[in-house]
Amino acid sequence: MNINQERLWSNIQELGQIGEDPKGGITRLSFTESEREAKKLVKQYMENAGLRVWEDAIGNLFGRKEGQNPKAPAVMIGSHIDSVFNGGIFDGPAGVLTGIEVLHTLHEQNKTTIHPVEVVSFTDEEGARFSTGMLGSSALIGQLSDHELTESIDQNGVSIATAMEKFGYNLSEVKDVKRDPSTIKGYLELHIEQGKILEQENLPVGIVSGIVGVTWLKVKLKGEAGHAGTTPMWLRKDPLAAAAIILTKLEELAKLQERTVITVGRISAEPGGVNIIPSEVEFTIDLRDLSMEVLQKVEKQLHEEISIVCNTREIEFVIEDLHRLPSAICSDALKGAIYDSVSELGIKPIELPSGAGHDAMIMSRASEMGMIFVRSKDGISHNPKEWSDKEDLGIGAEVLYKAVLKLANEE
Repeated sequence: MNINQERLWSNIQELGQIGEDPKGGITRLSFTESEREAKKLVKQYMENAGLRVWEDAIGNLFGRKEGQNPKAPAVMIGSHIDSVFNGGIFDGPAGVLTGIEVLHTLHEQNKTTIHPVEVVSFTDEEGARFSTGMLGSSALIGQLSDHELTESIDQNGVSIATAMEKFGYNLSEVKDVKRDPSTIKGYLELHIEQGKILEQENLPVGIVSGIVGVTWLKVKLKGEAGHAGTTPMWLRKDPLAAAAIILTKLEELAKLQERTVITVGRISAEPGGVNIIPSEVEFTIDLRDLSMEVLQKVEKQLHEEISIVCNTREIEFVIEDLHRLPSAICSDALKGAIYDSVSELGIKPIELPSGAGHDAMIMSRASEMGMIFVRSKDGISHNPKEWSDKEDLGIGAEVLYKAVLKLANEE
């Protein structure tokens, strides 16, 4: 094995101590002190690997190893180091740190590729704080809007723009983050699978075929508050009762499709008294499918079901867009480089789709894109129990190392 597995594992464990949450796992949100501390450590890892390091105006952190032809487009490796609430230590950091390890290995071996190679830690992939993710990668391809920066707020009412300014970022410079697509040869991302397919197949790594499309919606229902004891059932306009029916309908819609998944991850009722019929209810919807045609069909059905339930119960409703990402298919060229690298290690190559969103799906709009999955124990993710073995991560890093050499040495 070329890469230093022990160093990679040590870095993952060390970074995993930053943002430790008293409730378990780590909570490392964008534009917070824990993220700043984590970036400082990742920057140190990049510098130890002999890389030229810089941070852009949205907070993306880069490390670059020059190639024999500095003007050639770079092979880019990336992921993120922000987390969900009470998350694990592998989702995101595994991709960033394996990328750094690949370049650290090349540095130690004194190997220079034809094309430059860059590793990037993207800002706010998860979207946990502001309910809108992929900020850094969207800015890099020039698709982060001013509206998203000013109107997306956290649970304390702080906007992305305000949070950025507090940490010393200049909003007027965000537009300059956009990268010329001709400077990127291809984008590679290693990530834990967050599923059980590789575990079931008893394989340490897999080749991603594509990433599902994602639609985030916020539904607001408005009814009529009333006394729980004096308002008869037949006179109620209860938005929470309507929401309960809608949630059941959503589950039924998902089950009609082969791969569609629908999740309601957040729900609240106002005014929130035990003995008060709610006046307003708000909940989120996370809708995903690899087929954009299916995704759009299910969203239309979803709107129809909400309308029927609310009109029947005399409930006002508003459906608000939070976030949309189209599905992305991995390129044949990058899949081929990963496939050959897996085969060279004597491992059975297997292709599988990603049910979770990644910065790779954003980067696919600007360059060719490929992904490597590493086996996840019990398929657990976004949870303190999230785990991938040291050996599997080492194999994933070795696959990444080989794939980078193939791509970065092409004329």
